[in-house]
Amino acid sequence: MSTPTVEQVNAALARVNDPEIKRPITELNMVDSVEIGADGAVRVTVLLTVAGCPLKDTIRRDVTAAVSEVAGVTSVDLELGVMTAEQRAGLQEVLRGGQAQREIPFAQPGSLTKVFAIASGKGGVGKSSVTVNLALAMADQGLKVGIVDADIYGHSVPAMLGVGDTRPTQVEDLIMPVPTPSGVSVISIGMLKPRRDQVVAWRGPMLDRALVQMLSDVYWGDLDVLLLDLPPGTGDVAISLGQHLPSAEVVVVTTPQEAAAEVAERAGTMASMMHQRVVGVVENMSYLPCPHCGPEHEIDVFGSGGGERVASTLSQRFGYDVRVLGRIPLDPTLRAGGDAGTPIVAADPDAVAAQELIRVAGELSGRGRGLAGMQLGLTPSTRF
Repeated sequence: MSTPTVEQVNAALARVNDPEIKRPITELNMVDSVEIGADGAVRVTVLLTVAGCPLKDTIRRDVTAAVSEVAGVTSVDLELGVMTAEQRAGLQEVLRGGQAQREIPFAQPGSLTKVFAIASGKGGVGKSSVTVNLALAMADQGLKVGIVDADIYGHSVPAMLGVGDTRPTQVEDLIMPVPTPSGVSVISIGMLKPRRDQVVAWRGPMLDRALVQMLSDVYWGDLDVLLLDLPPGTGDVAISLGQHLPSAEVVVVTTPQEAAAEVAERAGTMASMMHQRVVGVVENMSYLPCPHCGPEHEIDVFGSGGGERVASTLSQRFGYDVRVLGRIPLDPTLRAGGDAGTPIVAADPDAVAAQELIRVAGELSGRGRGLAGMQLGLTPSTRF
């Protein structure tokens, strides 16, 4: 049996992606050395970004498996080291692609990422549950999906995804979003706090800075879809989002209740004032499928018609069609899944609520990108 070459081993290592950055470890200069003995024993040194890398066991497993498949390899000895400050600075430069700091990639004219802001007029309508389940449904379609939990005060998305106690890895001043088993990456202000129970008591400028940091200082990679879970209402974060991401499209979440519908209209109107397009309305807690008669009998626990009212009112105000994208029924599994970190789309995909969320996700992900709010990079050269 012939002895493997360094080139063969490096080719195998090029197929190993860093589990957080989602790029080959060879491209990220994480492979420090490769040594091959005459007997086919291979010794590899891989440099982690930080000593406490939360996914080092995944790297160890993937590297060992990839090198073991090379013909002639008899054993693999993997040593995990840690990058120096200079090497981390070099990695940061590679990840930024030479771009200046504090630049929001999704706001650039060439960005191909679809950005959807999930908004509501008031709290308690299930906006975060809708966001998380739409993200998982889109990931199941094969899309690369990220979530920014922009609900600064009520950040609940990490817990709903089962990563409530996970902290992101930091490379110098660049932050890695936290990966989840579903493939969705997430960042939340809750992950950046020293303690999970610490209260966030910020006002305007600090809120704006936090939103910019989660959009510009986080390495998202090449996303197909980015979802932002906004705070309820028409406050500072909604205004900041309109300023920093005018091309984001807005989905308004409401319940059938008259009071919820009225304030949901304000959330949609705020988006239009910031020159963002409202792409539709999701009516959550629409009805309870009768436990006795079957799902064909719908019990209107919270009234009816709220979603239609919001869609109709916004259509009249904006001059374009705003539709009801979906009606999500009440389902104890939907609530329980969020509490347990196993959203209903993953835990019970055949449930009526899950099927409706999957359908809405397919409709959103299949939308073409419009020009509303998009910066075209044009500068007039002459006045007429």
